[in-house]
This record gives sequence, structure tokens and C-alpha cells, in this order.
Amino acid sequence: MGRLRRKILGIAPDEVLFARRRFRCDEDAIRERLEEVGRSFVRGYTAALEADRADDLAARLELVPRELRGFACEGAGMALALLDLLTPWRRDRLRGFLAGPGAAHVYIVHIGAGWALARLPVDPGRLLSRLDPLLGWLAFDGYGFHQGFFHWPRAVVGQEVPGRLRGYARRVFDHGLGRSLWFVEGADPGRIAAAIEAFPARRQPDLWAGVGLACAYAGGVEAAAITALRRAAGGSAPLLAQGAAFAATARVRAGNSTPATELACGLLCGCSAAQAAAACDEALPGVPEAAAAPEPAFEVWRRRIELRFSLESAHS
Repeated sequence: MGRLRRKILGIAPDEVLFARRRFRCDEDAIRERLEEVGRSFVRGYTAALEADRADDLAARLELVPRELRGFACEGAGMALALLDLLTPWRRDRLRGFLAGPGAAHVYIVHIGAGWALARLPVDPGRLLSRLDPLLGWLAFDGYGFHQGFFHWPRAVVGQEVPGRLRGYARRVFDHGLGRSLWFVEGADPGRIAAAIEAFPARRQPDLWAGVGLACAYAGGVEAAAITALRRAAGGSAPLLAQGAAFAATARVRAGNSTPATELACGLLCGCSAAQAAAACDEALPGVPEAAAAPEPAFEVWRRRIELRFSLESAHS
């Protein structure tokens, strides 16, 4: 069954290569790093398609280097969400993964689950109802990344948003689309800024937040590029910090923080990855409070983090 699922739903490893996707990148080291990120995603996706047992999937994911394992878990999240949606007689794969080997990567797995929305014509609410009430919004981030990565001429150049997305989901979609720019533009600060400036002003803040997350989680650049990125963001620098803090939270929880995450948090947040993650935890809205808020709890959370770094930037 695993081989059959891979034959029907599989993603070929060369689908993530820059040459195949026609991404621009000026430095081989950056390209190689970001292509390795993509290969790790495909590795986890394929493992989840092929594994019939949770312990088998966990063992395969353990073979992925620790700093890249989150990307593999993201791929696994996509595969498990797809299988749950396609097999009504068994819809517990993703939930079981999140309760087991995927628990440490809960943020990334929710993002991966959203990739399924790009591959199946299902009501987004159908997937959202199966996810965590707070983190489930990250599925739309995954949807946005997928569209930017695989269909950038439409999603980035054409600025297309899927018509089935409504309300706040469109904003989280843009967060993921911003993350994709890190790959589409080869982590080049000038090209990323130019791409974002071409969008309507209302969409730019969420795009910058996504760039910050990609910078701190995927990495691949030196301090000078991150400094140039912050300068290019201008008044949106606190949104870069919010995205970087999200990345730090995901990595600290998984125990796989990297020098790239530390570097990005130091330059974008003005603190260590552990401190940025702590700021995210402190900003979490309470359940009763979130229920009474006019905005989704996820947006309340994001704004609190952005405000935290806006205030710190003002006093620095």
C-alpha cells in the first residue's frame, strides 16, 4: 500500500530544485542549503506515504539530521493530512502523529497539513476543524507557501489568492507566501523587498512576517544579508522579528535550534532564540480572553509579539 500511495501521490525529489522551479539565486551555498531544505521535506513526505505504522515513520524521520528534521515533519504533516482526507475509513493519522513523534514539531506539522489544501479541492474548514484551535491557522500558512513555491508566477507575480479562502485565512496565506519568497528570490534582500513592494500595502505586513520566519528557520545567509533585510523592511522590521520569533519557538520546542536561528534572532529580535521563544510563550492569549476577542486568537498572539518587538526596537 505504501508503494501504491507513493506512486499516486508522490513528489519527485527534483521538484524542489531551483532550476526546476526557475528560482533566482546568486550564491551556490545558499541554493544548496535551500534545496536541501526542500529535499528534507520530500523525504518526510515520502516516508509518511510509505509507512503503515507510526513507529516506522518515527524511525525514518529520526534518520534526517536534527536541524533538518522539522522540514521532514512538515512533509509528513502534508502526507498524513492528504491520507486522512482521502480515506474516510481512517482519519486519525495526523492526530496520532501530533500526539506522538510529531508533538515536538507541532507548529511545523500544522503548516505541512495545509499543503494538502493545495492538492485537494476540499473545503478548508474541513481540515481546520481537525486541527488545534490556535495553531490550526498555520495550515493556511502552508497553503500560501505551497502556492508561492510551486506556482510563483501566479501567486507572487500575479498576486493570486485562492478564491475559496475568506477573511482572516487570506492573511495567514500571505504569511506563507512571504516565506516562499525566501526561496523564490534566493534569500536576496533586495529582490525580496522589491517583490513585496509590488503587492498592495494591505498585504505587505504579512508577507514581511513570513520572510522573517523563513530567514530564522531555513537560514542560509550571513549577518550582512540579514542586516540588509531588516533595513529593506523599514517600518515592517517588527514583523520580521515576529516571524523570526515564531521560528525560534518552533526550533526551541523541538530542541533543534541552529546557529542560523540564533543569528537571525539576534539581528531581527535583538535577543537570543531562547528569549524570542519565551516572548512568544508569554504572549499566548488565554482561552476565555481569546474567545471574547473580535479577532482570531492566532492574530491576537501575532500582534502581541509584534508589539513586544516594536517597543524594544523603539527603546534600542
